[in-house]
Amino acid sequence: MSEPYEPDNLLDRHSDAATLQVHYDQEYRREHALLERRLGLVRGEVLSVGCGWHPGRHLFPRPAWRMTGADVNPAMVEHLLEAGELDAGVEGKAGSLPFEPRSFDVVLYRLVLHHIAFQGPLGPCFDEAARLLRPGGALVAIEPGLWHPVGAGLELANRAGLGTRVHGTPDDVPLSPRVLLRDALAAGLEPELHAVTFGWRRLPPAAQRALHHLDALGSRPRLAPFGHTLMLIAHSPPAADSPSTTGSYWARDERSGPGTSARIR
Repeated sequence: MSEPYEPDNLLDRHSDAATLQVHYDQEYRREHALLERRLGLVRGEVLSVGCGWHPGRHLFPRPAWRMTGADVNPAMVEHLLEAGELDAGVEGKAGSLPFEPRSFDVVLYRLVLHHIAFQGPLGPCFDEAARLLRPGGALVAIEPGLWHPVGAGLELANRAGLGTRVHGTPDDVPLSPRVLLRDALAAGLEPELHAVTFGWRRLPPAAQRALHHLDALGSRPRLAPFGHTLMLIAHSPPAADSPSTTGSYWARDERSGPGTSARIR
């Protein structure tokens, strides 16, 4: 459960919906493009953990994908079922979800882990995802990055006890790319890291659009950890009789295509 949100905060007082939408539109485009290129799956069963009001159906559309949602708020799950956004849903908490091993092809955390990090370590979430994934499946996490200037600024505000006054809640915790990769590896997954966006949703629209050109470089290993929004794609090892198409701790250079890899340090 996320902490209460205070809409009368410093950043939201100086933001308007049209400016924010420029960022959200680019974020959606980039998320879709990265998954199309790097997920390696085109259909299956996806679990959206902490689905909230927006479970990520734009990334996993029908009829190719059957989506199950899990959230601690049963009203959200019921609403999404009635609206047709989910095919199935349960009330449940990340780390203790009521599913059998190898039930899903994708486990999705979209803007969820940075709230869970306020409550404790993320290791149990990665361990659970590894248990729930079928061979060759993938954990997909889309989260704010700590190493971006905005992420670093939010972290300083949180440490000073100013999180609610500055950005509305104390539980927006930008995540370290090194921790994301470490926890995925510890769970036995094969992770790669990408920057979804480098811009910030509160910049003037013209400045945001200028930075959109930088997003195309978001899979370069030296740049990816510094994204404003990060995407971790962590594959479950394939079955023993299947050839591996993923690489542990690697991200592909977007210019060079899928055959070129470079280690993230």
